[in-house]
Amino acid sequence: MSNVMNGNVKEVNFDGLVGPTHNYSGLAHGNVASMSHGGLVSNPKEGALQGLLKMKSLMDAGYAQGVLPPQQRPDVGALRDLGFSGSNSDVLNRAAKEAPQLLRAVCSASSMWTANAGTVTPSVDAPDRRVHFTPANLQSSFHRYLEPQTTGRVLQAIFHDEQHFAHHPVLPATPAFSDEGAANHTRLCGEHGEPGVHLFVYGRQAFGGEREPQRFPARQTLEASQAVARQHGLTDAQTVFAQQHPDAIDAGVFHNDVIAVGNGPVLLYHEMAFLDEARTLDELRAKMSTPLIPVRVPLDAVSMDDAVASYLFNSQLLSNPDGTMTLVVPSECQEREAVWRTIQDFILAGNNPISDVVVKDVKQSMRNGGGPACLRLRVALSEAEQAALTGRVLMNDALYDDLTAWVNRHYRDRLAADDLADPQLATEVLTALDELTQLLKIGPVYPFQLR
Repeated sequence: MSNVMNGNVKEVNFDGLVGPTHNYSGLAHGNVASMSHGGLVSNPKEGALQGLLKMKSLMDAGYAQGVLPPQQRPDVGALRDLGFSGSNSDVLNRAAKEAPQLLRAVCSASSMWTANAGTVTPSVDAPDRRVHFTPANLQSSFHRYLEPQTTGRVLQAIFHDEQHFAHHPVLPATPAFSDEGAANHTRLCGEHGEPGVHLFVYGRQAFGGEREPQRFPARQTLEASQAVARQHGLTDAQTVFAQQHPDAIDAGVFHNDVIAVGNGPVLLYHEMAFLDEARTLDELRAKMSTPLIPVRVPLDAVSMDDAVASYLFNSQLLSNPDGTMTLVVPSECQEREAVWRTIQDFILAGNNPISDVVVKDVKQSMRNGGGPACLRLRVALSEAEQAALTGRVLMNDALYDDLTAWVNRHYRDRLAADDLADPQLATEVLTALDELTQLLKIGPVYPFQLR
């Protein structure tokens, strides 16, 4: 068992590398940004460099930063499973002609949003004192349903030491157990090394329950959240299950992390985040050993349209050594007057630890519907657990330089929908990913490496 000391635990943000096939296909139903930008020409190189620059700047500011590799795309194997045959070139060309929507799906670079990679419980909260991982099944959409197997291999490759890390199977990929990972999960605590309370937010109950959204689908079920909590050994005293407001989902809030963000004892959330706001806060207060610090943004300050367009709540909330917190927001927040005014006059000026705001340009990701919080999976690790990581995945200057050079060598700076059928693109991606696994020293994790 690992020994967790309260003072030596750091939250490491593992950001997903934007993949070489980053494109705008408008695949995510209910994600307003994704749908509205479908068909635009993307710039994979710029997207990857923007993501790396965010990681580097946060590392330079003293925050622990890790990196996770992208998925193998296009997923030609998925097309073969669906009846396309012949050479890779034949498969891609046939799919482009007969089922272009499938080709776009198997080329999605959505794994960059590692908040959806899975759910993590730190060792201080687990009965066996190990860090627990469950990859999300992402069954709500075909393009994301393709991710969990590789995600599981990547997590097991990096968090490999069984003394410190435990891995659980993906939940059954059925609507009843629809699971979108940490995008609907927030851990609230005092310090990161202290016991915490896990807030699981769901959109619907699979077997009947409260109100459901009418316009867009609810992607997370209560049953999935409860199953993950059971897998990780979490007790009733450590968990709060709250329903996301259906009206928020219908407004384009497809995950809870588009309407709320928590860190330490702070919960920054919109008035429309939870269907039963009072009960949610009361239960958190009753179960937390540290006083909850709620920061509630009212609807009359930030409209639902502004919340979704700016991704104010899809920001990173990071702890500083002096007890303050920094809010890392996408540059779109500056472009909405009501949002920027709320940050300056309400959030930063309020009676809470949030003392600073940092603006990041992640426009290539934002156009596909993912802000700073979507790009990272939070993993609280002790010094011993950090030392037990396999591979070269914790960001430092040398890794940043190597990854930047790798992107510049292998990525295109323009990708349109018609380019996805190019067999040369598929070859370029395999060459790049094979080099990446060597650069990160994580071993074979991709289907083409496991044949």
